[in-house]
Amino acid sequence: MRLNKYRPHLLVLPEDDANRQIANGFILHPNVNARSIQVLPPSGGWRKVLEDFRNVHAPEMQSLSNRMILLVIDFDRDEDRLTYIERQIPEGIRNRVFVLGVISEPESLRSDIQKSWEGIGEALAKDCADRTNELWGHDLLKHNQTELERMTSLVKPYLFRAEAR
Repeated sequence: MRLNKYRPHLLVLPEDDANRQIANGFILHPNVNARSIQVLPPSGGWRKVLEDFRNVHAPEMQSLSNRMILLVIDFDRDEDRLTYIERQIPEGIRNRVFVLGVISEPESLRSDIQKSWEGIGEALAKDCADRTNELWGHDLLKHNQTELERMTSLVKPYLFRAEAR
């Protein structure tokens, strides 16, 4: 299904296939408005996500005021990665760009909670829809809390169906 680029929408730019499958699982949650979110093909590494964002998506966002983008990366236990990426985001669109991911890598999360990639995504969407913090509060995800709150306040009005708001 194609997005209407003139209506509020969220693009998801994943680092790798595991993150893509998690994002696809998120969309499977029944309260997610799948017409307002699109998961892009994996970039092939967090640096490539940043490169794709800067070269392709950031310029597009300058003229598409309803577009928001989520960069889904593995933090590989690098505490400075988020700060580094944030410095690369142009000031004029910074409030519409979000960065989330597992503090290590998704494989560690999957192994720890014993869910499929899509199951992880659905559980994360359930947390967002139900205003809970079960999976988002996991040790490998809790570092996302500030960024998640910032993103949720902006995307929830169009990303979730009315009964989930």
